[in-house]
Amino acid sequence: MQSVIEKHLSILLKEDIKVVGCGRTDTGVHAKKYVAHFDSAKAASFTPVEELIYRMNNFFPDDIVVYDLKEVRKDANSRYDAIERTYEYNISGLKNPFKKDLCHYISPEKFKNIDVDLFNEACNILLKNDDFTSFSKVGTQTKNNICKIYEAQGFKENYYFIFRITANRFLRNMVRAITGTLLDVAFKKISIEDFKQIIASKNRSDAGVSMPAQGLFLTEIKYPDDIFL
Repeated sequence: MQSVIEKHLSILLKEDIKVVGCGRTDTGVHAKKYVAHFDSAKAASFTPVEELIYRMNNFFPDDIVVYDLKEVRKDANSRYDAIERTYEYNISGLKNPFKKDLCHYISPEKFKNIDVDLFNEACNILLKNDDFTSFSKVGTQTKNNICKIYEAQGFKENYYFIFRITANRFLRNMVRAITGTLLDVAFKKISIEDFKQIIASKNRSDAGVSMPAQGLFLTEIKYPDDIFL
């Protein structure tokens, strides 16, 4: 996506554009909202800004849509200045060919066996912890695995189960690993006490499987107000 945006923006603005995204996602993961920044000497000449947004959307491929453009401080960074991100994992108990790449499908019988109360009881445990080594991909270059989770909740909507999680930062593969382990609790494969021990062990091999990528969406990302001009 980055190279496509850079190529099209460079042609549109007639200058060399380099884009910095708010973070990396695994292949198959989606974004309902994604933030990126770029430096441009000519973008400000488009007045109103909606004119540039319109031209970008006409120029970009159909799977890339620009919703807004804002001027920010020169030192602003879309990745490192983010203070909060929200992801949602989508599971369907009803096979739908139109959503096959947008959610993880399980059988209707298995879907009925998701214990939402148990799932959310385990979610509350996440809020009381800050070291999520057990859910991080091994061999990463992060300095630490400390994250502050602000929200974690699962809920059913008809034939869909949605897990929403918000934190100040996320580790590689963290959401998919947490989702898989929470589902082990919800399916009563492991107990709440087991879940606590998994977090305490700081061992990825103790946690559940990582869920498939296509069910995961980045849905929200927030920045401090003083980043905008």
